[in-house]
Amino acid sequence: MGTVVQLKNQINDSYFQLKNSVEDKLVLTEEKIKSKLASNVELVQKMTDYHIETGGKRLRALLTLGAAKLCGYTKGSRDVNLAACVELIHSATLMHDDVIDEGAVRRGKETLNKVWDNHSSVLIGDYLLSRCFEMMVEDGNLEILKLLSSTSSKIAQGEILQLQHKGEVDMLEETYLKIISAKTAELFAAATKVGAILSDTDTKEKDALEFYGRNLGLTFQIADDTLDYNSDIKLFGKKVGQDFFEGKITLPAILLFQKINLNEKKLLVELFNKDTRNNNDFKKVISLIKKYNIIEECYQKAQHYINLASNSLTAFEDSKEKEILKSLTSFSLNRNF
Repeated sequence: MGTVVQLKNQINDSYFQLKNSVEDKLVLTEEKIKSKLASNVELVQKMTDYHIETGGKRLRALLTLGAAKLCGYTKGSRDVNLAACVELIHSATLMHDDVIDEGAVRRGKETLNKVWDNHSSVLIGDYLLSRCFEMMVEDGNLEILKLLSSTSSKIAQGEILQLQHKGEVDMLEETYLKIISAKTAELFAAATKVGAILSDTDTKEKDALEFYGRNLGLTFQIADDTLDYNSDIKLFGKKVGQDFFEGKITLPAILLFQKINLNEKKLLVELFNKDTRNNNDFKKVISLIKKYNIIEECYQKAQHYINLASNSLTAFEDSKEKEILKSLTSFSLNRNF
């Protein structure tokens, strides 16, 4: 038991190691976000202040800062500006997400759309994106501008693809991977590649970090979707079963549908076709999830992407930054927040 706890602590430490290694830059990134979101419009200021106070892991910003450090970027503050930019894209998509999903809680606090309304939340999300594009133009690098604008477009397409397949329990695993690749992995890939572009590294290193980010993002999203059905884990700032109650089809539901018998299939379809789902409905699904060992199967699939992400870092010489990013692949799977 002691070994398991020790390993878990070591895995969780990788996130904090990354945070500590770029702490001075992260503080500047937070300040940049706050100053960029300042507005003379009272409601905009109130909503952006509330959003900033909800915090978050700032993982995408950390990846940009960590990748830039790995590639030897030391002079200037472009990494700070672009880390803020990546984080603003992420924040904007969360605001739009909460409106689409009718989300009420995020990071343990009520969502913007719950405190105010959907109209304001959509417009605040747009405000964040517009501020982000201002920063991209200010940076002046066309490769970065092209990358981040293309990423924003792909995220929106991923949202629409997910909406198109909402409640579709017999969704193909391939379709699910397309959705999470666009919605999550593309921004992870952009975050890490931006760090390499800043440092004027070789194409091989840019490609390696982009590949690393994309596979880390896939691992992260599969883990996130799996945590939603893992009733044995106590989560911070997230309600277990949230995806189920919203009728969102994710990997656990897809793999479950592939394994269950005909009567159980009918039950699952019936549950996801309901206008609203309750705790008893969730208990039925959890029972099936445990019966068919779906959680373990999800983690096995995520392990494939961990290996891909980890192996891509062989393009870099050994360093503290490389080790931290390598360990982070396991953190994304074994975290509980």
